[in-house]
Amino acid sequence: MTIPAIPAPQPASVTPAVPAEFLNPETGEVDVEALFAAYMALKQQVAAGPIGVPDSPDGYQIAAPHALLEADPEVNARLHAAGFTPEQVQLVYDLAAERVIPVIEAMAADMDGDRELSRLIEHFGGEERWGEISRQLQAWGKANLPADVLTALSGTADGVMALFRMMQSGEPGLGGMDKGAAGPSSEDEVKALMRDPKYWRDRDPATVRKVAEGFKRLYPGA
Repeated sequence: MTIPAIPAPQPASVTPAVPAEFLNPETGEVDVEALFAAYMALKQQVAAGPIGVPDSPDGYQIAAPHALLEADPEVNARLHAAGFTPEQVQLVYDLAAERVIPVIEAMAADMDGDRELSRLIEHFGGEERWGEISRQLQAWGKANLPADVLTALSGTADGVMALFRMMQSGEPGLGGMDKGAAGPSSEDEVKALMRDPKYWRDRDPATVRKVAEGFKRLYPGA
């Protein structure tokens, strides 16, 4: 007895779901023309690149958020190749100004401070000698100068050296100007002159003379 062969089960055909806009409303079959038109439109859009990306990097209009962050053609070219929109490119520059520039400025300030400190150590003959003089200057400055003037002079090596010359020469300070001063305008004028680099850095004779005259006017009996 021959047993008839049993045909292997055939997998059921799976028809992917098709959006209604691509179906013929009358027959329910796929509207091939509508589907093909949508495909061609999508293909053209992909070829054109992301929406909003200019034709070339020159199309980016960057509002520089910082003086050190002017538009860079090379950077813009790389961002354009990556498909960045103008809004995204502007965000890159804004984030650089917000996050990167402060770090660079802090590093530059530290380097400047180290150079100024090295100048002072060398000028005064070593770290030990400078340490002693710096304490003397700090004490003398607090006793004889307004805090803002002392801060201005202490900010650079030239200012510190000028402060040292003032201390050595016994030049009068401004610590007691609030008592018996001729008036706010005269006090402010002398303070402004002492902040002027012509006074503490260049020791300009005319400026030094004006400061001395100011003290005489404020303290006629001194």
